[in-house]
Order: sequence, then C-alpha cells, then structure tokens
Amino acid sequence: MQFYKERILNAAQLKRLSEHKYSCTSASILDAWLQPWWCWLVSKTPLWLAPNLITILGLIINIVTTLILVWYSPDARQDPPRWACALCALGVFVYQSLDAIDGKQARRTGSQSPLGELFDHGCDSISTVFIALGACIAVKLGEYPTWMFFQCFCAMTLFYCAHWQAYVTGTLKLGRIDVTEAQYSIMVIHLISAILGPDFWATQLPTINISINLMSNYVVVLLTLSLVFGYVKVIMKGGVGKNGSTVAGTSILSPVIPFSFVVVPAFIIFQKSESHVYENHPSLYIIAFGMVAAKVTNRLVVAHMTKSEMDYYDWSMLGPSMLFLNQYFNNALPEYYVLWMCTIWVCIDFMRYCGQICLEICDHLKIRLFWIPYPPVNVQANMQTSAHERNVTSDSEKSESEDSAPLLNNNSIIT
Repeated sequence: MQFYKERILNAAQLKRLSEHKYSCTSASILDAWLQPWWCWLVSKTPLWLAPNLITILGLIINIVTTLILVWYSPDARQDPPRWACALCALGVFVYQSLDAIDGKQARRTGSQSPLGELFDHGCDSISTVFIALGACIAVKLGEYPTWMFFQCFCAMTLFYCAHWQAYVTGTLKLGRIDVTEAQYSIMVIHLISAILGPDFWATQLPTINISINLMSNYVVVLLTLSLVFGYVKVIMKGGVGKNGSTVAGTSILSPVIPFSFVVVPAFIIFQKSESHVYENHPSLYIIAFGMVAAKVTNRLVVAHMTKSEMDYYDWSMLGPSMLFLNQYFNNALPEYYVLWMCTIWVCIDFMRYCGQICLEICDHLKIRLFWIPYPPVNVQANMQTSAHERNVTSDSEKSESEDSAPLLNNNSIIT
C-alpha cells in the first residue's frame, strides 16, 4: 500500500470504465409522480450548464444547510432554530431535484459519460451522511446517542448495500420505497420541526410512554434493516460473473471487509471512550466516520465500473486509527482534539482521492469535469437539420418551421 499513487486507475481499468454501460431499474412510487416536475425543471436549465456542475451545486447547498443545523445543535440535544429546520428541508429538496435532473441534462446536451455516473454516486455518498445527520438533529435524537449512532450508520450501510448489490449483479436496483421516498420523508420531518418546533419530537406517546422521536427512530431502523435484508437476499443468489461471482470475478462477500473496517472501529471507539467523545460531539464523530464510509463506497463504485477487485484498506483508515491508538495509550491527547484531526485527515484524503479519480477519467475520455461544449453537439445537428429543411420548404412552411425551431432546440428533453 502506497501513501500516494501517481495514478489510481491503470490503463486496463480505464478501458473497462470507458466501456461501462449504466444499468439501473427503479420501481419507486414517487419517481413517477415527480417526473413532470423534473422534466419542467430541466427544460428551464441552460444548455451550457454541465451536469456535474448541477450535481455539485445541489450537494453544496445540502451540506451548507445541514452545517447550519450542526452549528446550532452540535450535540443534537439543543433546539435548533425553526428557520434552520425549514432551510434544511429546502436544502434537501434542492439537492434531490438537482440530483434528479443531472442525468436528463446530460442526455439533453449529449454529454453522457461514465464520469457522470461516478460523480453522481460520489455526491450521493456524501449527501447520505449529511441528510441522516440533519434528520437526527431536527428530532433531537442526541438525547438517545446510541440510537442516533445506529440510525446514521444504518443509512450509510443501506447506501453501501445498494452498490454492493450493483457490484454483484451489474445493475443498481431500487425498490418501491427507496431513496426518493426517504429524502421526501426527511423533508417532512424538517418541516414538522419548523412548524411545531423541535420539542414536538420529545412528546411522550400515551399508553406506551415512548417519545415520538424514539418511536420514529424504531420505524426508520426497522425499515432500513428490511431494505438491507432485501439487498443481501439478492446478493446471496449469486452474481453475473463466473461461478456466481461479482462483475469483477471476485467473491460476492468481499465488499463486507472494507466496510467492516469503518463500522466496527466506529462502534468500538464509541463504546470505549472514557471522555464520551461521541456522546459529547456526535455530529463531528458521524461526519468523520461518514467521510470514511463515503470513500469506501466510492471505491466500491469504481470497482464496479472498472470491473476490478476492491482494495480492502487505504489511507483514510488512518483517521479512525488515530482515535483507536489514542485510546490504547490511555488518551495521551484529549480525544476531542484527536477527533478533529481525524475529521480533517479523512476529508482531505477523500477530496484528494475523488479529485485524482476525476482528473484521470477526464484525461482518458478527453472531457472536462465542469464544462461541456456549447451549443451541444446534438443541438447543433438539430439546428443544421432545421436550416436544411427550411431551404427546401415553401414560404408558408418556412414561416411555420421557424416559429417552432427555437422551442424544440431549447426545450426538447431526452429522457
């Protein structure tokens, strides 16, 4: 294992990546209802706007609005302002809408590429951490730190299992209740906190004497576990590779190991901490380990798209190792400071990895990350075709085609 590799992807991996075809099936209930909104939204999007720029813009909005909640309630036990909850609901809505149209924009402008799929899933892996954390703060789940831990890590596990299944079967399969439904449910949670106040979730339910936030947590965890079980059930049926292996010809169980290197240390450090570093700083703790989980998920996506074996360990694990070794040496340094060092390290390492991967793919495919040709090639072809047709039509037909051409060129949506 090298600290720094000049290139992450070799020539064979890049070749397989360029041959990769995106395969996804979805039975989502809300997706069908939201298609008209997404189609209208993308029709109003400028043709010069790169799909990856749309994705990253939504992610930045989502992160910023969540960090505002974290600022006011870092331990998820204080009451965040109602306007912050409303703003976070808006942030999730904006992210979800922009995330839904980036693929449409890519097809609309003829700029589809494997990089777009990887970039989209990479942003989703980060967003999963912040959306789950924001929901916990909105319902003040920090009053039950163990359940907050499980809820956040259940969300990360669910996202990882979805891509684990894709690595095994070659197709990302989304069910009737999946990511879109989860995101809109969290928007509703934020709006309830904004309208009724975060204290609403501490209300005790009659007869059973359980608070609403704890009851809702039970429901979320049970639903998440049922979805994870569904993914595992599909995985255990075998993959599309030789002898039921993954797309890379590896064992279908191999992705368990790198993700275990994230979840297991996170739980052990949480339990063994003498200073209760997680209970006192749950948001920072979840962001730190969430970034490690996001990188592991991204490595799984890269392994799927390049049909390669997934590495079990990398340098992002140095962050959790700092906390683990500090506990082993009887907290030679205050755990809070070590947690900050861990967070900074894993964030820098994650950004370095993602940046290098994107640059290597851009160089191989001869494209740019946040820029596309304008006017798009398919629009130019439409304009040339329209011009040719106008030259061979009568005066009346010419007038009619000129009236419709701008609308078709600017608002046509290829879905």
